[in-house]
Amino acid sequence: MTEPKKLKVATCSLAGCFGCHMSLLDIDEKLFELVKVVEFDRSPITDIKHCGPCDIGIVEGGVCNAENVHVLKEFRKNCRILVAMGACAINGGIPAMRNNVDLWDCFQEVYHYGIGLENGQIPNDPELPLPFDKVHPINEVVRIDYFLPGCPPPADAIWKFLTDLAAGREPKLDYEMLHYD
Repeated sequence: MTEPKKLKVATCSLAGCFGCHMSLLDIDEKLFELVKVVEFDRSPITDIKHCGPCDIGIVEGGVCNAENVHVLKEFRKNCRILVAMGACAINGGIPAMRNNVDLWDCFQEVYHYGIGLENGQIPNDPELPLPFDKVHPINEVVRIDYFLPGCPPPADAIWKFLTDLAAGREPKLDYEMLHYD
């Protein structure tokens, strides 16, 4: 008997804290069940750096620089379904709090006036991506198929969401799984 084809899943983190990936890992031993129905492509679990053709792409974090835009567009191009996971991907989250501060003023505060810095210089290395003036939610750059809210979403919600998709069902998360009151 032939095993059913596994869904190929890729993940990436943009401007965020990596908490959504930690919540994915908080599925704990259910990860063993998950890998029976999915195969991870690009993700911290595999350490693959580029996204190949995938069924599901999961993105955490907002867009704060040109490198984020490049990674996000690569994901959209290679993923049949793209999921914005967490507050940062959905609305910019905590990183977007800097949207209320002029970027130059922010740099001055961090690199020139920061505690413990004497004559600090703003980093200027071609390897460092230059930040945009604002942090943007990912749906301002590419089309998103699903939004999975939370900061981060609970592990059980991620589990239910992925197993619904793997089973060919429309993901449906009950209020109890995503309430924040």
